[in-house]
Amino acid sequence: MLACPCRMSQLGFPDSHQNNTVSHSHLTVMVVPGRQDKEEKIYYPPEDLQMNAHVPNFNSYLALYKRSIEEPEEFWRDAAQEFYWKESPSGQILQFNFDVTKGNISMKFMAGAKTNMCYNVLDRNVLDRNLGEKVAYLWEGNLPAHHQTITYGQLLKQVCRCANALKQTGVKKGDRVAIYLPMIPELVVTMLACARIGAVHSAVFAGFSSESLAERIVDAQCSVLVTADGVYRGEKLINLKQISDEALEHCQEKGSPTVQKCVVVKHHTLRASGTDECNKLQTPWNAERDVWWQDIVDSESEQCDPEWLDAEDPLFILYTSGSTGKPKGVLHTVAGYLLYTSLTFKYVFDHHHDDVYWCTADIGWITGHSYIAYGPLANGATSVLFEGVPVYPHVGRYWEVIEKYGVSKFYTAPTAIRLLMKYGREPVEKYDLSSLRVLGTVGEPINPEAWLWYHDAVGQGRCPVVDTFWQTETGGHVLTPLPAATPLKPGSATLPFFGVQPCILNEHGEELQGEAEGYLVFRKPWPGIMRGIYGNQERFESTYFRKFPGFYVTGDGCRRDKDGYYWITGRMDDMLNVSGHLLSTAEVEGALSTHAAVAEVAVVGRPHPLKGECLYCFVTLKDSHEFTHDLVEELKGKVREKIGPIATPDFIQNAPGLPKTRSGKIMRRVLRQIARNEKDLGDLSTLADSKVVDVLFSYRCKTAG
Repeated sequence: MLACPCRMSQLGFPDSHQNNTVSHSHLTVMVVPGRQDKEEKIYYPPEDLQMNAHVPNFNSYLALYKRSIEEPEEFWRDAAQEFYWKESPSGQILQFNFDVTKGNISMKFMAGAKTNMCYNVLDRNVLDRNLGEKVAYLWEGNLPAHHQTITYGQLLKQVCRCANALKQTGVKKGDRVAIYLPMIPELVVTMLACARIGAVHSAVFAGFSSESLAERIVDAQCSVLVTADGVYRGEKLINLKQISDEALEHCQEKGSPTVQKCVVVKHHTLRASGTDECNKLQTPWNAERDVWWQDIVDSESEQCDPEWLDAEDPLFILYTSGSTGKPKGVLHTVAGYLLYTSLTFKYVFDHHHDDVYWCTADIGWITGHSYIAYGPLANGATSVLFEGVPVYPHVGRYWEVIEKYGVSKFYTAPTAIRLLMKYGREPVEKYDLSSLRVLGTVGEPINPEAWLWYHDAVGQGRCPVVDTFWQTETGGHVLTPLPAATPLKPGSATLPFFGVQPCILNEHGEELQGEAEGYLVFRKPWPGIMRGIYGNQERFESTYFRKFPGFYVTGDGCRRDKDGYYWITGRMDDMLNVSGHLLSTAEVEGALSTHAAVAEVAVVGRPHPLKGECLYCFVTLKDSHEFTHDLVEELKGKVREKIGPIATPDFIQNAPGLPKTRSGKIMRRVLRQIARNEKDLGDLSTLADSKVVDVLFSYRCKTAG
């Protein structure tokens, strides 16, 4: 068994914890009571949370982690006992090859077993666990007046109706179904209906353009598209059916008209708004292809037998950005994804029966798949399903929803946190957030300043913040704290989840021990890891396994500190070589964010005649702050202070706003073009606000300084 590089010495708990050493061949930790670290503040788990936690302390985490690494077959076999298997696995639980020199890359989990995802997340809860009357989703619409409660029993009936309707349209096991829906209950229903009959769903974020939707439909060769007539996102009305029609026209132009039926949901609160704009909403119609959801679903039977699938049958395809510009269809399979999303949800959020959980992500992204749909449902959780945006109809919308439903576990993105930080604590303090027990972040590394504001202002200093690192490809959390067990360092994803073996390599593929910085890779698979890129084994192997044979390559840079904690430094293609020094843009962004005037920052590289590359920084200021020469000098001083003179930016530009996708992700390639004064920006269809680009060009720095 190869050793894990985690070596944590001197990391301890408060005086109430026992002083001892836990060690095995993969992890050595000295638990020291009452440690006071002069260099950094460590946040320890609250004792009231530890009382009933699934993993109540650090030693418990270490024991479970040890077993998951040294006895993986037994560990995962025991975890699988929670679920229903029509047939048991026929051999080894986890089989894999990560080394391209030894043949095709492959992973299998519970090979030979048969099960069904939908049965395990619905029927098992209703029939075996008597949770039919328990609330599965508290749907909260774009406006506070729009809401709905859905129990597990109601959800099961609706899924069966939808599954029967899909079968009537010709969908069968293995067929691909595209889903282009807003955050309404029908989105979850359609996904689960596909899972019930063995169809493969491909959910597309309902903010993507018609061309992006068409590209995904064509690549997956979808036979059915499920969409809606329209949706309000904040004050903006979006005609989804029109976008869908345009996408299907693009499919025709590409010579791949695979969609036979387009099922259209009448958004049940859309016209209730009564606005003139909404009343005039036109829904184009093709009588041969288009059908209303309500016409084909509501009349179907509430009974539908599940299709019993092989453990490694595909569950869904989800497209993620690729370095070539062509999205990658990440493929996940039934059994491993079920087990991993369920286990990570249970332990990372310390889920209990009476919790009300809220993840603010959109289901069009992997976070929504894993931690709004499958993970919570597998645990019989009650979740908030949120259609709105964080600042509409007012900037306290998130806090209002937490108070309304008594949310106890809250999971959101650093982008949202930084946005809400701009408005200060006053909107937060208007609401009762005493129900909160655990906070979480996802999507990107969180800078310490945002972490602290989240912890202090939202969590009132009593809720641990679980900063989770994972990817579309990993299926679930791979580096993450456990709220009652892991001492926290603001900005660190901390330690590996069960069964996960991280390593840090240098450019030559040599493993680095102790304190180190380099490429983050993983030595062995876990059940929820992707099984491939749909229809492209070559791209799968070259993207994730060829650079360092024997490892899964995340593409992210990582630093491991003296305690063995992991800090994600950003994509390796966001690393800059300045005068021979490798600099992380995320690290520079973190330094600039420590200034009291800074609300948000993005750093990119710009060619430099002497240095090769230099740092070009886009800085968004908080309200009431003015962008001045003195401020620029202060910001440079922050970088010199936090990193060193070599990292001093050559350019710091005023950025009233940053170019972001509709999901809130900063479009860094656009910023690189602005920094270079190159007007050819490529496809901007996913940009939330195109006007920001012209503004940034007008503020562009022409000379260094």
